[in-house]
Amino acid sequence: MLMPKKVSIIEVGPRDGLQNEKNIIGLDDKVTYIKLLSEAGLREIEATSFVRAEKIPQMSDGIELYKKLLLEPSLKQTTLYSLVPNDVGLENALEAGVKDIAIFTATSNTFNKKNINATIDESLKRIDLVMKKANAEGMKARAYISTVFGCPYEGETSLVELKKIATHLKNLGIKEISLGDTIGVANPLQVKEVINYLSNDFSLDFFAMHFHDTKGMAVANTLAALQMGLSRFDSSSGGLGGCPYAIGASGNVATEDLVTLFSSMGIDCGVDMKKLAAASSFILKKLNKTSQSKSLTAYLSQTSQN
Repeated sequence: MLMPKKVSIIEVGPRDGLQNEKNIIGLDDKVTYIKLLSEAGLREIEATSFVRAEKIPQMSDGIELYKKLLLEPSLKQTTLYSLVPNDVGLENALEAGVKDIAIFTATSNTFNKKNINATIDESLKRIDLVMKKANAEGMKARAYISTVFGCPYEGETSLVELKKIATHLKNLGIKEISLGDTIGVANPLQVKEVINYLSNDFSLDFFAMHFHDTKGMAVANTLAALQMGLSRFDSSSGGLGGCPYAIGASGNVATEDLVTLFSSMGIDCGVDMKKLAAASSFILKKLNKTSQSKSLTAYLSQTSQN
């Protein structure tokens, strides 16, 4: 096995998590949440997205939020990603002072149409325009590919299509691709199959893994990816999130569950569990909800008794 001794966690709670919550979090609370995550040792955080406010009102304060984050001394060493869907979103990101962006597509035409009203090919043409400008501006970009392990509308998706999309994105200058189990249907054998397939044409350090925990398989799938040598993982503190276009899909794998997995195996992820739990508790209280993360629930129960 190629188990890494050190891994990186990309925290997506402030964007991928909060955009799926019914309650809209205030600007100052978002800033506090992101600062708490950074203080916990999470130095790559997806902070916001520049999408149409009427589509995702939870992210309507992107420009103002990012400008506030740039003024925070404690975030100077933290990479703050912003999701941009198209060239208009990129212009807004540039106005805010964004340096690191994320773009997205999927391996399913049906999912892409419902998500962004574009086929795969149409979405890639949008990304072409975004990356041409982003490269000229010296921005760095990572990409999400959704429905890698299955689509709620089409079922099984194509590995050939996945490789085609990944190749296209790499040729545009994308620095990293996050492989998304958008609806949480992956299993460990499938995870290894996908990684093995891609390893024939790509270096594995080009990929991160993005698991959802709909069926409680996200930690097992993370372990499978670890065993294949993957060392970068997206997660959301407290397990916040979901997918509005995938009925029944629960949140991202909880950052606490990954930290527990890694620490129990002696793998360094650089995250302080006490401070992470404080960040998750803060935002969960603002959302008036509890976490589905077993690791966070157990940690808070243990600390309350001490």
